[in-house]
Amino acid sequence: MSEAVARPQDLIETALRAADAAARELMIRADRPAAGVGTKSSDTDLVSDADRAAEDAITAILDAERPDDGRLAEEGGLRTGASGLWWVIDPLDGTTNYLWGIPHWAVSIAVCDDDGPLASVVMHPPGGDTFIALRGGGAWLGNRRLEMPVPPPLAQALIGTGFNYSSDERARQADVLRWALPRIRDVRRFGAAALDIAWVAAGRLDAFLERGVQEWDWMAGRLLVTEAGGVVRELGATAERPAGVAVGRAELLDAVLALFEGGRDG
Repeated sequence: MSEAVARPQDLIETALRAADAAARELMIRADRPAAGVGTKSSDTDLVSDADRAAEDAITAILDAERPDDGRLAEEGGLRTGASGLWWVIDPLDGTTNYLWGIPHWAVSIAVCDDDGPLASVVMHPPGGDTFIALRGGGAWLGNRRLEMPVPPPLAQALIGTGFNYSSDERARQADVLRWALPRIRDVRRFGAAALDIAWVAAGRLDAFLERGVQEWDWMAGRLLVTEAGGVVRELGATAERPAGVAVGRAELLDAVLALFEGGRDG
């Protein structure tokens, strides 16, 4: 591994430049009529020219600064590299929110090695928040180091989640919510998993779980949460349900998973 690869600070600076370039593209287009809107996995899973322009802005910086690294990007797919590092990129997490003018969307970038994410950025341009994390160097929101608070009991917990694009999975999620809602404080469904997971790291949500998310939705948030004192648990796919992820403090997450995944009190 080269000396440049071994410097996490260089990586986070590249990630910040890339996220900022994407954010500029997105903010320019945010008040314009939507263009180039299409669908992906279903009729409700949208992509637009804004997503593509933001990803192009990110990849232009990576081409210039990290040409030997691999990439996994939501719109551009997988590109192999020779350095042992790869970038996991969601240029616009929360596309539906973005297209409807709802200011809950983010740019999510993580750079990983074989042990997971080394550095990550989740940038929320409408709100001005930039979350960063370095492996072994903490998670930060601006100048504030993030430390997840001791969680409340399950009955007082505020849980974030999301709904899948598959109608069958949505129906299953609705059944789970019917059981879970009387047993917790409440649920929040904002529609941008990367930002929701960053909010768990910042203590704005007590936990988050969702099935149907991809690595680009949660990889940057994974490092934010673990560096802030939480845990990340991948939810394996089943014959009926897609894979997913759950994040939070360990003291609470077991109970959350028992309630939402097991259909019983935690």
